[in-house]
Amino acid sequence: MSTTTRSFTCLQCRLRTIRAPRRLYHASASLRAEAPRPSVAPKVSIDVKHIRQNAALHEENCLERNYKAQAAYPARINNLFEQWHAYQRDARSLRERNNKIKLHIANPTTLRDSEEEDVHKIRDMTKDELIFEAKVLKEQISSIEQKEDVLTVEIDSLAAAIPNLTSNETPRGTEPKVIDYINIHPEPDPSTSDRVWRSHVHIGAELHLLDFAAASTSSGWGWYYLLNEAAQLEQALVQYALSVARNHGWGMVSPPSIVYSHISSACGFQPRDQNGEQQVYSIQQNTRDTGVKPELSLTGTAEIPLAGMKANTTIEEAELPLKKVAVSRCYRAEAGARGVDTKGLYRVHEFTKVEMFAWTLPSSESSTTIFNEMLSIQKSILHSLGLHCRILEMPSTDLGASAIRKNDIEAYFPSRRERADGWGEVTSVSMCTDYQTRRLATKVDVRSAGGKIGFPYTVNGTALAVPRVLAAILENGWDEGRMEVRVPECLWPWMDGVKVIKAKERLR
Repeated sequence: MSTTTRSFTCLQCRLRTIRAPRRLYHASASLRAEAPRPSVAPKVSIDVKHIRQNAALHEENCLERNYKAQAAYPARINNLFEQWHAYQRDARSLRERNNKIKLHIANPTTLRDSEEEDVHKIRDMTKDELIFEAKVLKEQISSIEQKEDVLTVEIDSLAAAIPNLTSNETPRGTEPKVIDYINIHPEPDPSTSDRVWRSHVHIGAELHLLDFAAASTSSGWGWYYLLNEAAQLEQALVQYALSVARNHGWGMVSPPSIVYSHISSACGFQPRDQNGEQQVYSIQQNTRDTGVKPELSLTGTAEIPLAGMKANTTIEEAELPLKKVAVSRCYRAEAGARGVDTKGLYRVHEFTKVEMFAWTLPSSESSTTIFNEMLSIQKSILHSLGLHCRILEMPSTDLGASAIRKNDIEAYFPSRRERADGWGEVTSVSMCTDYQTRRLATKVDVRSAGGKIGFPYTVNGTALAVPRVLAAILENGWDEGRMEVRVPECLWPWMDGVKVIKAKERLR
């Protein structure tokens, strides 16, 4: 009886023909340096498909916003996706062969009718050879899946760093558009006026309202003490702003001032700005907690904990719009050139602010309605305070990563006449579509659309930031002849009868 001699090909040689594609892109140093997201962080759901299919649009949007580094990310995402797709094809081929081997091991008759060449070869293999190849194939598949995971993480990291698209209402470039004014200018024709203006720093010292020297000793540059009627004014401003918002149906919240750093990042607040300057105060961890517990940071605005309040939750359609107003202390590092030449209360590290935040249905119409309501509240507050202001449609280069549109209101500060024609920002309102909710896993059950689960839109706006508004009140309400400051009438209910701040009435 003759025997048939089979040629034997080493399993490694057979598998060697399947090669992983060459890496097309290496993650940037900044992305590689990021700490891994903790397990408690909400699952991010960026619309990567939209970025891939509209790479040119997102690249142009990044350039319009002056996000030069991020402008390259859409093309890189597409390159990474091609590599991921190649891994998928390779893994599919391996899985198909592995499944055939498993079937043949379990029941050799299963593939007896197949005429495929690789099936013929499988039938010619011994059981030991089949088991060995199945083991190697499993390792190969696992290796490819790990590479796919690495690519997915890189793609998600790049996608998360790309800013929101920009509204058609937003002017492109660097110049804002003036769209309205509030109250008349206190000095329409400076050349014919003999009014004496003082900075709030001078007024605060004269009336014993501000102490920057003591704060520099206790805390450093950028901190301050509010004294006597100034401390009263702070509380009055807060209560007045809250009362206006509540009368418009906004529910009050008292939020935490410390949040997980990944919550801040999800809202669009990064530890450092485009120039690498520190923006967020991070809380140092002890050695045993580093890499084990999530990092914490101080909030720069109540917008962050308010947005985080609905992280990992699904809101019912009937609850929207969900409108919240909160008063909190805010912490801004404000490092570098923006702060060193600014004295007084205009740019500080810690301050009190009343913030509005809302979730709306995922539609431009719904979010625009709330946007306009916030702007109306801001205008009402500043009008009652008697401050001359202008409302600006901010340009694309001034938008934060999360916003598609932003309006600022700037008040007139006599002390800033030489540097910005007297104008200084006191409030802002921003539309963010689903940028924040996709990063915080905040969803909405849209029953009217058959129970479709979507991501609500968010809108945020300042009701009142105390230091700047207080400074504007001191400067615009100053009477040089009487050496006193007029308190706006709307604040009288919270000022214990103080209508005018005079030097002789100050407390020691």
